Amino acid sequence: MPLAAGVLLACSGFLLAVLWMDLIFDSQAGRPLRRGGQLSEPTLAAIAGYYRRATTTSQPMGRFIALVMLVLLGALVVEAVFGTTPGWLLIGSAVLAGGPILLAALRTVPNAVRLGRRTDSPDEQTRLVRAIYRDHVVCLAGIVAFLALWLVHLAR
Repeated sequence: MPLAAGVLLACSGFLLAVLWMDLIFDSQAGRPLRRGGQLSEPTLAAIAGYYRRATTTSQPMGRFIALVMLVLLGALVVEAVFGTTPGWLLIGSAVLAGGPILLAALRTVPNAVRLGRRTDSPDEQTRLVRAIYRDHVVCLAGIVAFLALWLVHLAR
């Protein structure tokens, strides 16, 4: 297995695990998340507390996650320049990994930091929980597809 491919698999596996942990906390919202009702204070406190730790107080872990994202993108560039991976796979990989990484950087992480501060009204905090949850589902789909694409490609 080429080195870049191993790095891509390791990074995407790590990001998949991080997303899984995030979704465990997101799922505490339960039925009110699906019904559109405001979340209870204990639920908001639990989810916001997790995101405060995950985005603010657990440094350098947050920076490490960002580094893994950059390493994944860098490995794709290395594979594009020096590897023999087909162009369609590289373009698909860039979309499947780059989309979730961009979404996380531009919207998910800022929303999670804001939720962790708990300065907004309960209605706004509930909206943030829903937005973060939706983002995480999109990111999970992209990273799972990325990982599956590479596993199938490498199995050939």
